[in-house]
This record gives sequence, structure tokens and C-alpha cells, in this order.
Amino acid sequence: MSKLDSILAFNEHFVEDKQYERFVVSKFPQKKIVILTCMDTRLIELLHSAMDLKNGDAKIIKNAGAVISHPFGSIMRSILVAIYELGAEEVFIIGHHGCGMTGLSSSSVLNKAEERGINMDQIKSLQYAGVDIDSFLTGFEDVSDSVKHSLDMVVNHPLLPPDVLVHGLVIDPETGKLDIVQRDLSPS
Repeated sequence: MSKLDSILAFNEHFVEDKQYERFVVSKFPQKKIVILTCMDTRLIELLHSAMDLKNGDAKIIKNAGAVISHPFGSIMRSILVAIYELGAEEVFIIGHHGCGMTGLSSSSVLNKAEERGINMDQIKSLQYAGVDIDSFLTGFEDVSDSVKHSLDMVVNHPLLPPDVLVHGLVIDPETGKLDIVQRDLSPS
């Protein structure tokens, strides 16, 4: 049985029993914040609890490492939509200790891709199309430096309004302790 089949079976009962009613909230973040954080499974409930967030309090964007890799990519677009269309007034970039992106090398990912049947000749041809596959698949060495990089992308974005505060933090995925990397930044 596929994982999808068991999820759909559960979902049918979830909807029939109206279990969704306890999650009904506005699409506007009540605490007027947008958070970019890592997709790490340890943060799903821990981050919310460590920040005193309830369902509907924040717009939360997740990706591998809480990294903004392009100023005009989907992560930055999501942050700007949260600000302009959904009323967010502060941006939080939250990395975490023990992140899987720490020390990640493109060769590790590419070796595993090849083992799973990906044609490496096609991957090599991407270089001729201007794709830097090594940069695309490489992580970072220090989580605080990575958070600073993403902070820089947000604070220096030409569409970030000057009244929006931007903060960078690192969370301990075991205890939930938040450490400040930088706080109260705004466009200059």
C-alpha cells in the first residue's frame, strides 16, 4: 500500500468528523510575522512551541537550510507576498544547529542520484547551459554565516519596505533555545 493511500484513508475520516474545525483561522498572520526556517522534521512542532506560536500566528516558509539562494527566487517572493499582501511586519530567518545542509557537498548528492538511476551525462550537459550544479547542491559550513547570508538577501532587497524589521536566529533542535545572530535590521 502506498503512503498516499493511507493518508487519503485517514483524510476521509478527518473531513467526515470535521476535525478541521479546530484549525480554522484567517489567512493573515495574527502576530504579523513571516518566518523562513529549515524543513528539518525536528522543527515542525518545536519551533512553534519555542516561539509561542499558535496556528495562524505566522506565515512559515520552509526549505533546506533556511537558505535564500536567489534574490528573485520563490523564497524571496513568498516573503514579499507575506509583507505586502498578508500584513507581515517582521521577517525571521531561523537556521538550526545540526542542519543537514552543514557540510553538504554536491558530490555526495550526485553520487546518490547516480546510484538511483540518474544519467550523469545529462547532468554534465547542464554546465553547457550555464547551470552551476555544484553551487546548486552545496550546503554551508556554518549555520550563523548562512543565516547572515539570507539576512543580507532580505535586507538589501529593493522591494523590502524600510519599516520592516528583519531578524536572524539559530534554534537548538534538541532544546528549542533561540540564539540571536542579528536583530532589528532594516533596509538602509
